[in-house]
Amino acid sequence: MNPETAPIQLHLLPQSHPCLTVRKALELKEVDFEEVVLETGSHAAEVERIYGPGRTTVPGLMIGGDAVHGSTEILWRLDRDFPQAPLYPEPNSERIREAELWADRELQDLGRWLPFGALYFRPEAMGTFAGAGQLDPAGTDFAIQFVRRSWKYHDLSAVKLAGALAGLPGLISEIEAFAREGLVAGSEPTAADLQIGSTVRILLTVGDLDSLLKGTAAERIALEYFPDYPGSIPAGAFPEDWVPQA
Repeated sequence: MNPETAPIQLHLLPQSHPCLTVRKALELKEVDFEEVVLETGSHAAEVERIYGPGRTTVPGLMIGGDAVHGSTEILWRLDRDFPQAPLYPEPNSERIREAELWADRELQDLGRWLPFGALYFRPEAMGTFAGAGQLDPAGTDFAIQFVRRSWKYHDLSAVKLAGALAGLPGLISEIEAFAREGLVAGSEPTAADLQIGSTVRILLTVGDLDSLLKGTAAERIALEYFPDYPGSIPAGAFPEDWVPQA
C-alpha cells in the first residue's frame, strides 16, 4: 500500500485534545484526510468495532486498510509514512519520543480531570465550550448531570483533583526542561510539542491555572499550535488552598 495515495480517515471527538494533536500533525504534513466525527457517549462501541477489542478511545486513524489507534502511535506512523515536516527530527528523535510519551502518560489525563473538576463547581460555564456563553438555569441542570457522569467515568474525587493540582508545578517545570534541551518550543514543531500543547491548551480554559501557566514554555507551545479552543471557567472554581502558588 502506498500511503501517499491511500485514503485516510481520522475518527475523532471534536473537543478531544489527543484528537487535536493528530489533526494538527496531519495539517503540518499537508496530508489529505477525512474527518469522521463520532457521537460522544456512543463512540466507544464504534471505535472498538473499527480498531479492535479493548480499543474504545479516540483518536483512531485509518490509512487505507490499516487501523492505527492512539495519538502516540498515530504520530509515529505518520512520520514513517509521510517524512515531510518531521515530528521526530534528528539528532533528538529518541529524546523527543521520550518527551512525547511522558506527555501522554503524565500530562494528558489532566486535560480531562481539571476542566471537569472545575466545572463541578462552575457548571454554568460548560456552555462556553460550545462557543456559547454562560448557561441558563435549565442548561445548568443539564451540565450538572453531564459533569456528574464525567466524574464517575474518570473516577474523579476531591482528593484526586487536589493531588493533580499539587503536582502541576512539577509537570510545568519538566516542560521547561524539555524546552532548554531543545525538544519543544523550538523553531519547528515536534511530536512532543503537539502532545504537550494540546493538553495545556485545554488547561488554559481553567482560570484558576492562569498564574501557574502564564509566561511558561507550556503556555507558549499551547498558544502557538492550538490558538483557538473554546471554553472559559472563571477563576475561583477550585477551593483556594487546592491551587499551588506560582
